[in-house]
Amino acid sequence: MNKPLRRLWVISLVMFVGLFGSVTWTQFFNAAELNADSRNTRSLYREYGTNRGPIVVDGKEIVASTPVNDAFKYQREYPYGALYAPVTGYYSIVYSPTGIERASNEYLNGTSDSLWLNRIEHLITGADPQGSAVELTIDEKAQRAAYDALGDQRGAAVAIEVKTGRILALVSKPSFDPSDLAGHSSKEVVEAYEKLLADPGKPLVNRALAGDTYPPGSVFKLVTTAAALENGMSAETEIDAPDTYRLPGTTTDLRNFGGSQCAASGHMSLANALRISCNTAFAALGNELGEEELAKQAQAFGFEQEIQVPMSAAISRYPTGQNDAQVAISAIGQQDVRVTPLQVAMMSAAIANDGVLMQPYLVDRVRTADLSVVSETKPQELGRAVSSSTARQLTEMMVGVVENGTGTSAQLSGIQVAGKTGTAETGGDAAPHAWFTAFAPADDPEIAVAVVVENGGTAGSEATGGRVAAPIARAVIKAVLDQ
Repeated sequence: MNKPLRRLWVISLVMFVGLFGSVTWTQFFNAAELNADSRNTRSLYREYGTNRGPIVVDGKEIVASTPVNDAFKYQREYPYGALYAPVTGYYSIVYSPTGIERASNEYLNGTSDSLWLNRIEHLITGADPQGSAVELTIDEKAQRAAYDALGDQRGAAVAIEVKTGRILALVSKPSFDPSDLAGHSSKEVVEAYEKLLADPGKPLVNRALAGDTYPPGSVFKLVTTAAALENGMSAETEIDAPDTYRLPGTTTDLRNFGGSQCAASGHMSLANALRISCNTAFAALGNELGEEELAKQAQAFGFEQEIQVPMSAAISRYPTGQNDAQVAISAIGQQDVRVTPLQVAMMSAAIANDGVLMQPYLVDRVRTADLSVVSETKPQELGRAVSSSTARQLTEMMVGVVENGTGTSAQLSGIQVAGKTGTAETGGDAAPHAWFTAFAPADDPEIAVAVVVENGGTAGSEATGGRVAAPIARAVIKAVLDQ
């Protein structure tokens, strides 16, 4: 072979190797990236051309796919509109899916590894691929009760089955209709999404799980009380309850709600301090316990943990590295303490469950089109939040809150309810957030609830947790226990 031919051969070989390597890299190593590229319409049509599985609540399809006569083949439908939006999320041709649509996507579109047998069956029979049904833990009556009771107020409600961690209700308001984002016109979907983004009520924010976390106010006194009981105090232990409490190292006096007096003697039992939600008593108690014990107890209830239900919840925080004045304010759920409604519901559920904290979850089971179960969630313990003795004492104290304390609006005829109110200052001139958390029946708990109403809802600056949030929790509890 002469020299020019050898050069041509070498150049051709190099070009062939380069072309082969480039194609291999593109088709194999970059496959996932290319499939995920929003400009890849072939991937988009393939994804939407699959008969996506339904999302089910109490045997009813709250999300389903219907055959249509366009390039996408199926239309995702949400017949209940805004009621379940914080749970289901949306499935869009323009935007990434959210909620269960995202968290359970591999089951819904049939690509999960656990569904390999079904895919082989479809391949052999020539049947169109079909996703699996995702059955949720949501109780329709509890969900609707929470949704209706919140009305037009901004806020959230979460209900948990005490012994298992099953989430029975998860409501965030204002909500939105996922159907507006599931259409097959990109222009209309983008317009609907931008309108929702511009809405000052922030309907796309899931306030129950992963929105902006809230100052908990006096519902955090459950954590402070638990820390006191775990450190040797009892419900009858006398603690300081002055008319005002001088924050350590400052010239600032902390007062009770409305400037009220907790006890003429300046002392009261821990149980009575919780019953009337005495700020000065709990601020002083917080300093007596110290930051380390409060942080330890908060973490035992689930603070600082990543919780997935399967959607990821925002992490609830108890700050450390504070001075004594900040510790006092943190002990009453202010300063930089921040929580989700889910976290507050978990606290009540742990107390109700003899002190054991359960993993909350939304997906009960997954079924194929032939009703075979391919996945089922089993209750899982996250750890012990408090001892059995502490849980019993806390229960009795929370019953006192509802029977003749700040939470009387949560009373139910013939059913003993254990609860705690909260009114959380938000800074500036904004009205406080109204909180209530509870469980019932107190003697054999089934359901735990947490409710937050932003900036006092319709009551505005006149709001308290007992007045605004407790009736909402009561409605949810009643809906579950009346079944």
